[in-house]
Amino acid sequence: MARGSLLAVMSVLDEIVKAYDIRGTFPDQLNAEIARALGVAFARRAGGTTSAGAILVARDMRPSGPELVDAFIDGVRAQGVDAIELGLASSDLLYYASGSRDLPGAIFTASHNPAEYNGIKFCLAGAKPVDLTEIKEIADEVLDGRGPAPASSPGRRHSENLLPDFVEHVVSFVDIDKLRPRRVVADTANGMGGLVVPAVFERLGVFDLEVMYGELDGTFPNHPADPLQPANQTDLRARVTAGSFDVGLAFDGDADRVFVVDETGAGMSGSTTTAMLSVATLRTNPGATILHNLICSKAVPEVIREHGGVPIRTRVGHSFIKQRMAETGAVFGGEHSAHYYFARNYGADSGLIATVQLLGELTRGEDVLSKVRVPFERYSQSGEINSRVDDVEAVTQRVSQALSSGKQDNLDGLTVEFPTWWFNLRPSNTEPLLRLNLEAETRDECDTRVAELLLLITS
Repeated sequence: MARGSLLAVMSVLDEIVKAYDIRGTFPDQLNAEIARALGVAFARRAGGTTSAGAILVARDMRPSGPELVDAFIDGVRAQGVDAIELGLASSDLLYYASGSRDLPGAIFTASHNPAEYNGIKFCLAGAKPVDLTEIKEIADEVLDGRGPAPASSPGRRHSENLLPDFVEHVVSFVDIDKLRPRRVVADTANGMGGLVVPAVFERLGVFDLEVMYGELDGTFPNHPADPLQPANQTDLRARVTAGSFDVGLAFDGDADRVFVVDETGAGMSGSTTTAMLSVATLRTNPGATILHNLICSKAVPEVIREHGGVPIRTRVGHSFIKQRMAETGAVFGGEHSAHYYFARNYGADSGLIATVQLLGELTRGEDVLSKVRVPFERYSQSGEINSRVDDVEAVTQRVSQALSSGKQDNLDGLTVEFPTWWFNLRPSNTEPLLRLNLEAETRDECDTRVAELLLLITS
């Protein structure tokens, strides 16, 4: 490869290798050549971590998936490592497969990103997180023609269907005999929820399920598969109220996150869901340690303590939470972004496990969800507000100095706490953005403080 081409490729790798996964547009940023190089790199990095010498490979429903998977598997096999193809899968299905088989895995998905994107999520054997730095370095060498030589004999390629095993794993997190009928509508946004959600609910057998946009279609013809944005929950909220459903569920593209809507059509935050799932966890694991990231509501650690648990505050991001789970022996962890982690799920996150546990909580009594949620919602939140700035570090320092009277820490960005309100200001990993999350005791104070902070950030 010519030097100019190499620099272009290296630039692309710099663009698409993120903090937690790989994400880029197809085919200009992520294409078959790059996928093959990443297959070689992951085989070199992960293939030696298991005596079986195999890597699990899956994909979501994006049209570019088959081509990228084929190229990636070519790279894996070139290193003498077997590829076990799982076909269409949710990210949490891959994590289950990696944990239960004790094999490294990769799934081609761009999660909630638009149709022109694709990407890869990796895990080491046992669903453990992986540092992408070494994978990127090896892929650079492959694209430069300096990569590792092919093995004397290529690895094998074969397929397995682990969906039935995954379904049994998910339902093991709830006592089916104690569930009671409820009407549920799930908007799977033409993503992988259309495959895994009906399979789990059929096994549960007690709920009346309706699926919206259940066809697997990576062009996302109905709306983006990003339920974190309230606009993408509009159809679900309308359907919940029009159809008199007890609960609505919104899944993202790879179905590892779930957002919840109550019977009135009002959405629940990830913090509220984390608090509710913490109570469920502590009921069966008295005194357990539970993780929550630092942008979760203050109500979350309060609820954990009130129910006899030990809350631990963490940085944002799955790799940090998985690491802290292993270090602390935590049995559950939640993020405001609707990622929920379970020790019995190999420390990995799962939207479906969160779903069945939440439904278990809802059916313990007779109250509707709009009443069940009330004790867990004690403060007013801003939601995440992004501001584009020229100098992230300088702006953060200015905010810190201006609010030096508050209690400050730098666990992840800047957190400042006052008696009746607090905020966190974190830089984006990939863009010149600052992400503001603020919480206060009243809505008026929340709105006032947000306006003050945004003026300070953008001045």
